[in-house]
Amino acid sequence: MRASPPPSPLVSVNRLGTGLILLFLALGISGCNTRAEVQEPVRPAIVARPQSAAAEAGTLYSGDIKARYDSALGFRVGGKISKRNVDVGAHVKAGDIIAVLDPQDLNLQASSAKAALAAAEADLATAQSERTRYEALRGKNFVSATQFDAVDNRLKAATARATEARAALNVAQNQAGYSELRADQDGVITSIAAEAGQVVAPGQTIATLARDGEREVEISVPESRIADYRKGQPATIELWAESGKHLSGTLREIAPEADATTRTYRVRVALGENSAAAKLGQTARVYFAGGAGAEAHLVPLSALYEKEGKPAVWVLDAKTRQVHLKPVTVSAYREQGVLLTDGVDTQDWIIAAGVHKLREGQPVNPVDQSNKPLTL
Repeated sequence: MRASPPPSPLVSVNRLGTGLILLFLALGISGCNTRAEVQEPVRPAIVARPQSAAAEAGTLYSGDIKARYDSALGFRVGGKISKRNVDVGAHVKAGDIIAVLDPQDLNLQASSAKAALAAAEADLATAQSERTRYEALRGKNFVSATQFDAVDNRLKAATARATEARAALNVAQNQAGYSELRADQDGVITSIAAEAGQVVAPGQTIATLARDGEREVEISVPESRIADYRKGQPATIELWAESGKHLSGTLREIAPEADATTRTYRVRVALGENSAAAKLGQTARVYFAGGAGAEAHLVPLSALYEKEGKPAVWVLDAKTRQVHLKPVTVSAYREQGVLLTDGVDTQDWIIAAGVHKLREGQPVNPVDQSNKPLTL
C-alpha cells in the first residue's frame, strides 16, 4: 500500500493564514459585543418647574413710582431769599420751614399799616365825640337837621376808614408771616428751584414736595391701545429691584389728551396698601392680564427646544428619570423667560439647560440651579 505524500508547505501556510483570519474575526466580533454592552453614563441635568405667569401673560408697560400728590411750594409774596433750610431728599413734617425771605420790607409795610390804623381810629374817636355833642344840641333844636346829618355822615366815613385800615394791617401782618415758606404736609423734597440770595416773585416754585402715603406707577400707553383700559381696572405691579415679587394695583387715572410729542396717554396705576414697598423714582413693570393669562406658564429661555420647526421642551419622568420631548405653544417672550400656554404644567419637571445634547428616553440625574441633587 502506497504511503500518502506529506502535505505541501504552501498548503500548510494557507491553512495557518485562514485560521488566523478566523481567530481575528472572532476576536473582533467579541470586541464589538463588549462595546455594545457598555452603558452610557447617566449625566446630570438642571431641572426646574414651570412657574405660573398669569400676570406676565398680559400686556406689559414700564413706568416710574411717583407720589399720588406732588405740591409745588412757593412764597405768597415776592422778595429776596435769605435762607434755605432743606436739600433734595430731605423728609419734612407739616409746618417745617423750607426757606425764608428777607422780612425787612414786609415788616416796614406792616408798621405803615399799623400807623394808618392808629390815625383812622383817632379820626373815628373825634367823629364819635362830635356826633354825641350834635345829638344833644339837636335835641334842644340848637342845630339844624342838615348840620346833624353832616356830622353823622362824617362818623360813618371815619368808621369805614378805620375798618379799611384794620384790614390793611391784617394783610400786612399776614404778608410778614408769609416770609417763611412752610411745608403743608409730611413728605419728601424732590426738587429745589431757588437758592439763597435769589429774588423771587409771588407764587414762583421754590421746592417740590412729594407727600407721604399713596404711591402710583406712571406709564405711557399708545393711542392704539388706550381704548382697552378703564378706570378701576386691576393690574399687577413688579418692582425692577425686586424681580418676582408682585404687588396688586388699580388703574386710577387716564389722561384725557395724548402727549403731543410721543402720542401716548399718561396713565396712573395706584399701589394702594402696598405703597410702603415702593420708593419714589423706582422702575416698575405694570401687567394688565390678557385673555389666556390664567393658563400661562413661564419657563427659562434655555429650556426651549425646536423640532421640525416647532417649539418643544424636554420633560423629565420622575419615576424612570428619563427625558421625553413634549411640544408646547409659545405665547410671548419676556425678559424673565418664555410664556407657554399649552404643553406643560406647574407640576412638571423640565430640563432647563443643555437641551440640545439630549435624546429621547435618555436617563439623567436631576440637579437644581446650584448643582445640588434633587429628590423628585
